Amino acid sequence: MQSALTLREAILENLQSRAWRAGHRLPTERELSGQFGLSRSAVRRVLADLKGRGLITQTVGSGTYVSEEVVQALANITRGGAPLATSPAELMSARLVLEPAIIAMVVGNATHADFDRMENCCERGEAADTIEEFELWDGKLHEAIADAAHNAFISAVFQRMNEARAQSEWGMLKRRSATPERRLDYQREHRELVAALKDRDGARANELCIGHLTHVRRNLLGY
Repeated sequence: MQSALTLREAILENLQSRAWRAGHRLPTERELSGQFGLSRSAVRRVLADLKGRGLITQTVGSGTYVSEEVVQALANITRGGAPLATSPAELMSARLVLEPAIIAMVVGNATHADFDRMENCCERGEAADTIEEFELWDGKLHEAIADAAHNAFISAVFQRMNEARAQSEWGMLKRRSATPERRLDYQREHRELVAALKDRDGARANELCIGHLTHVRRNLLGY
């Protein structure tokens, strides 16, 4: 059985080779599911990630299409390099070290536009209809917080971590551990963290960040 990563790479290859150009209609979720031996939810997760990166667009009742901005979006992907191969446990360990470590920089450097972006990610995550869409905006929120440090190296590192989150093993654990109650907890924790950052309360934001990540790790990995 092929993996979600293989599906992602196959789509990227078609885009990079220009076999699929702007406006090209992609195969349906059902067709991709059958071709790659994946569940429909796994296909949707890959498509959601590519949509979030500006590579594709989706129209209800019509289908999935290559974005008109695909050339620029591909350039952004190329600068990021190939997806990292890492386990969920390794990823969580890295997040627990890195994310609290940048809180002081975010508190000191974040702008009103950064806070607006964080709020938008919270709103989009809360409005998500599926766990895949919620996970996409969850990742974008943490990426927005990292970008608010206004340090190019930190932004690049967090973009790579989000790419690792798009891999199939993370998604499988996320779906397995997901409950409506846990999602509501995550949404509340996100809002509290953003509020502390907006208040420039570094100590409180650091405490909330560690608490949130520890909560996620316990739900995903059991410790």
